[in-house]
Amino acid sequence: MDFVKKEVEEYAKLYTSNEPELLKELAEFTETNMPMAQMLTGKIEGRLLKMLVALTGAKTVLEIGMFTGYSALSMAEALPEDGQLITCDIDEEVAKLAKDYFSRSPHGSKISIELAPALETLSNLNQTFDLAFLDADKENYVEYYQAIIPKLKSNGLLVIDNCLWSGKVLEPKAESDIAIHKVNQLIVTDSRVENVVLTVRDGINLVRKH
Repeated sequence: MDFVKKEVEEYAKLYTSNEPELLKELAEFTETNMPMAQMLTGKIEGRLLKMLVALTGAKTVLEIGMFTGYSALSMAEALPEDGQLITCDIDEEVAKLAKDYFSRSPHGSKISIELAPALETLSNLNQTFDLAFLDADKENYVEYYQAIIPKLKSNGLLVIDNCLWSGKVLEPKAESDIAIHKVNQLIVTDSRVENVVLTVRDGINLVRKH
């Protein structure tokens, strides 16, 4: 299911502020060489993530699901010099690629990678965050959500990707469909937060902790 016509999506890209050349290179490399290139955050969502970090004044960011590092670098752009972004992933080969791009960016020093199952990393983190971005294995979205919310500061923002899952949440059948639908149900009834679901790309759930 396409939520926006391809031509409209391309128009939106054209009239969205450009990302740095390094991010363009990373996007092109990912699209050309990675078998799961559709996992790339991309220009529109990447610029949105940067803007959300800037608007919230975030100094600490948590990311669950790094892939090739496009989203991490996008958010790190808006962090102050003493800002910190912790990104979690389990793919060592992809992490090597991301590290290479981080090392070439003036913002890469703000990013640290935790190579371990994210739920394990979350249980060991003894700090809170201003903003979190969740874009990892969908089957564990409920567990990730429950682990992230206590780590968010009051008025902190959680950004959840793929919350519409190509429309499969309308009639969820597969495990991933059901998990995403469940987390959407949980969020809208959770008294700790307020949220809005956006039809940007594959759906973004913006969740603000009270």
